[in-house]
Amino acid sequence: MRSALAPQVKLHEVWAWSMYDFANSGYTTVVITAVFGAYFVSVVAQDAPWATFAWTAALSVSYAAILVTGPLIGAWADAHAAKKQLLLLSTIGCVVFTALLWLAAPGAVWLALGLIILSNYFFGSGENLIAAFLPELADSQAMGRVSGWGWSFGYLGGLASLGICLAYITAAQRSGQPAALFVPVTMLITAGFFAVAATPTFLFLRERAVPQPATENAWKRVRDTLQHAREYRDLRRFLLCMLFYQAGVTAVVALAAIYAEQVMKFTTERTIMLILVVNVTAALGAFAFGYLQDAIGHVRAIALTLVGWIAMVVIAASSHSVFSFWVAANLAGLCMGSSQAAGRALVGYLAPQSRVAEFFGLWGLSVKAASIFGPLTYGAVTWSFGGNHRLAILATGAYFVIGLALLAGIDVRRGRQAAIDTLQRTG
Repeated sequence: MRSALAPQVKLHEVWAWSMYDFANSGYTTVVITAVFGAYFVSVVAQDAPWATFAWTAALSVSYAAILVTGPLIGAWADAHAAKKQLLLLSTIGCVVFTALLWLAAPGAVWLALGLIILSNYFFGSGENLIAAFLPELADSQAMGRVSGWGWSFGYLGGLASLGICLAYITAAQRSGQPAALFVPVTMLITAGFFAVAATPTFLFLRERAVPQPATENAWKRVRDTLQHAREYRDLRRFLLCMLFYQAGVTAVVALAAIYAEQVMKFTTERTIMLILVVNVTAALGAFAFGYLQDAIGHVRAIALTLVGWIAMVVIAASSHSVFSFWVAANLAGLCMGSSQAAGRALVGYLAPQSRVAEFFGLWGLSVKAASIFGPLTYGAVTWSFGGNHRLAILATGAYFVIGLALLAGIDVRRGRQAAIDTLQRTG
């Protein structure tokens, strides 16, 4: 493990960095994927025909805000060596607005949507910032492994937070409580878990960046990057590739519980059990593919995960038995962990060291743009075709095919040299 780290980086720092993935995964697992999304559709919006579309629209609004502000926040963080400070602010924001979801009672549609927009905005901003620490911590030839450690640890965090919520939900259901009473409490549990588990990150993770010239403001730095975009042709192509395949990934993450309950008729408890198992396979995928990525190359590893995603979509859309749906769900988990960890690692490998937070802001821009039209595509198809979730998941599967086609034109060595040239030019 030590050989995979950059000089002077201690193992406990990588653990502290990974703990943030462990902490924030509770938000995506419980709030976005397993519990609150389905609760919003069935209880808050009372199964209205527009409910799934409203849910995806709220997520899209938050992702649009991250898309606009992410590169600027990253550029400001680079210029002021302030990644850690901004990470703390984003964490507080996500924790507070997640806890306030406790107020989302049946019929409180606008309150629930507003809190989702705010909590998800702060979550996504923090996700960009924590990713920007990766090139400082990992050896350039071990980005895949270190990214995989963090992402796999993150899925274990999602597993832990969801397990706690499942224990509470099971006890509440046995005592006869309705979802309108026990689901809001899980939002408090998730917020508390995030706050406690993220504490080691702020205690032990060092900010190694140094402040850069005060004459360069955030707008100027982003404008300069866009003006020199041709020099980063491979990174630019990969961000476009990620824009498409992440659209499929985020659609699956945001709509998994809704699909399970609406199509496969899973109960809340059964859906949570499914997500728990999927988190295990996702953790295994992120960890194992990190090593595979370093061994066979970034492009080949990502291509392998996209082929897996395409197979998953076909199986899920045609599934009429519980067994085949479980197969599709666990294949999704395996591919989800590996594709997301691999994508973060490749951006870290291609990003200039002097502008790493800014480039991870562009990574966030790509991911969040995908998060807008991926779930929206799913929501629009279900609304337009009378709640046809099978057709919706097939439609989002097309994004994986496009991503695979774009991946073929990326030259990782050329992209890495462009990053080195930037560092030499800027000193």
